[in-house]
Amino acid sequence: MIPRSAENKHILGLAFQNGYDSEGAAFLQRIANDWHMYRCKMGIKFLFRPPRTIIFGPMEPQFQLLALHELSHAILNHRNYRLDIERVKMERDAWDKTKELAKIYDVDFDECLAQAELDTYREWLHQKSRCPECGLTRFQTPDGQYHCPSCEAFKQLS
Repeated sequence: MIPRSAENKHILGLAFQNGYDSEGAAFLQRIANDWHMYRCKMGIKFLFRPPRTIIFGPMEPQFQLLALHELSHAILNHRNYRLDIERVKMERDAWDKTKELAKIYDVDFDECLAQAELDTYREWLHQKSRCPECGLTRFQTPDGQYHCPSCEAFKQLS
């Protein structure tokens, strides 16, 4: 097995192959070097794959913040969640950490981007929690099941 630090040395070349300019490739290489305890790879989108793999997506205008966001998931040791609201919290926490890292890496933090990304999770949670029968917001129990207070109360009365 190739040590992570040796694996991460290839990020610079892979970044060039994935459309990054020299400044963008150098930024990704800096993250890979600074955080050598994580395995850094190139992929089709920015992701964190627990326990230790950070995937850098293709070049795009906000790539620095997206890379720092995935690094934030790794630093915060994000693994699994039991409740869907925990996933939204993990995303919010990762964006808070991204704001801290942006200062260290001299990257302008874009609050609009962070909120737009968080909105996708908020909308996902809203859709999952909506009762398909009556449209009210359901609650999720620790076993992961959603329950509608209206529909389930109506069934109990029947």
